[in-house]
Amino acid sequence: MNRLSSRTTAASLTLACALLISACEQKAEQASQQQPAPKVGIVTLSSQSYTLTSELPGRTAAYRIAEVRPQVNGILQKRLFKEGSDVKANQQLYQIDPALYEANLKSAQASLLAARSLAERYKVLVEERAVSRQQYDDAQANRLQAEAALERAKIEQRYTRVLAPISGRIGRSLVSEGALVSNGQAQELAVIQQLDPIYVDVTQSANDLLRLRRELASGQLEKASENAAQVTLKLQDNSEYAHKGTLEFSEVSVDASTGSVTLRAVFPNPDGLLLPGMFVYANLISGVQSQAILAPQQGITRNPKGEAMAMVLDADNKVEVRMLKAERTSGNYWLVNEGLQAGDRLITEGLQFVRPGVTVDPYPAGNVSAANTPSEKTAPQAQ
Repeated sequence: MNRLSSRTTAASLTLACALLISACEQKAEQASQQQPAPKVGIVTLSSQSYTLTSELPGRTAAYRIAEVRPQVNGILQKRLFKEGSDVKANQQLYQIDPALYEANLKSAQASLLAARSLAERYKVLVEERAVSRQQYDDAQANRLQAEAALERAKIEQRYTRVLAPISGRIGRSLVSEGALVSNGQAQELAVIQQLDPIYVDVTQSANDLLRLRRELASGQLEKASENAAQVTLKLQDNSEYAHKGTLEFSEVSVDASTGSVTLRAVFPNPDGLLLPGMFVYANLISGVQSQAILAPQQGITRNPKGEAMAMVLDADNKVEVRMLKAERTSGNYWLVNEGLQAGDRLITEGLQFVRPGVTVDPYPAGNVSAANTPSEKTAPQAQ
């Protein structure tokens, strides 16, 4: 009797547990069905024309450089300029002792006077056959040599005044008064640099250059307008340089050590703000994408592999994942080359509460403001 009672009690407990579990599952299912769909903020993407620019590092270089050197030998008597000042072309910079060259000039003048007088006398005598034709020809040759010697003496005497070959800013003097200088010496007396205008040499990766050319050839990029040759500049303190420059040329060869190509631009520098050797960033116009997709950065994430991805809604408001190809940023936006198209509804709010395949309740996102509108002026390449 006790065994039968125990078996009956155990069966009753098992049945009660099964009924309790079933009731709990039914309540959980009902609660799940009653839970509202998660809300997410979305942005509807649209295509637009976008001017693609490249921000490239570079350095400034003087437009022209002239090394001031002596062309005659002598003792330096005077320095006639202020170091670090602006000088004009043909302005006198140094004075070399002219005494020896002035004496040579007077001697050459005397020699010419004698040679010319003899040549004129022989001209009369040769007509009277008082001297031979050979003597007359020798006298004429001596006169020409004397004229050349006088001209040389004048040039050497003029070279004692060392003049500026170009206009520009002169640096420190590398010699002082009393120094012996000579024609052809290795050390220059000073260096003059023309700073207005000024060169900016920037480097661009050969891979980027090839990619841009392929995109232009395939039609993904269109050639920019005539303003494509214009370049803007950003200084080391992130301030914008007031004047625009023009692109002059690019190197015809690739630097084997860096794999880059050098581009040269010319900028006006009326205030002398740019000095040779300064590090700058130059913005160059590369081309125009007529159907560009710019997606807010709030809606772009990265998976563990570092690949760009985004969550969008389909027609039934279900979440789906898109793998993207996005290489550039423009302000608070990504320039998306593949993976998104016009009309896609991109989730930018509530990403942490959804997963692929879930039905959601969308509303216009509030974390993408009008102030974040992408600018066509700056599109630095993402690293």
